[in-house]
Amino acid sequence: VQLQAFGGGSVQAGGSLRLSCSVSGRSLSTLGWFRQAPGNEREFVAAIGWSGGPIKYTESMKGRFTISRDNARDNGQSTVYLQMNSLKPEDTAVYYCAIYKFNTGQQSFSRKTTVASWGQGTLVTVSS
Repeated sequence: VQLQAFGGGSVQAGGSLRLSCSVSGRSLSTLGWFRQAPGNEREFVAAIGWSGGPIKYTESMKGRFTISRDNARDNGQSTVYLQMNSLKPEDTAVYYCAIYKFNTGQQSFSRKTTVASWGQGTLVTVSS
């Protein structure tokens, strides 16, 4: 399984960024995003099931962040996106895409232990 994330960068508070993560090798699995700010634990952001649902967000990101995915039919690849709007300085972190273990239930999306593989991370910096 390979995951490659893109789209990080620097933005001012109130701005938007769209992250994307290309997944190959086991694409029909739940995909998600976590983030890790300096000095903090890696935390759950959002996840989306293989068919586009179920979807779960961390409460503080609901309404600002939107997760979506595109499953290619022929080559076994999927892409997961994270649209981030109304960004705040506290959203500054390295964002990691993740593929979950088989049969991970929605109630377990926020647990790092249910992640099978991680992408390399992409840095998002939000300035005030």
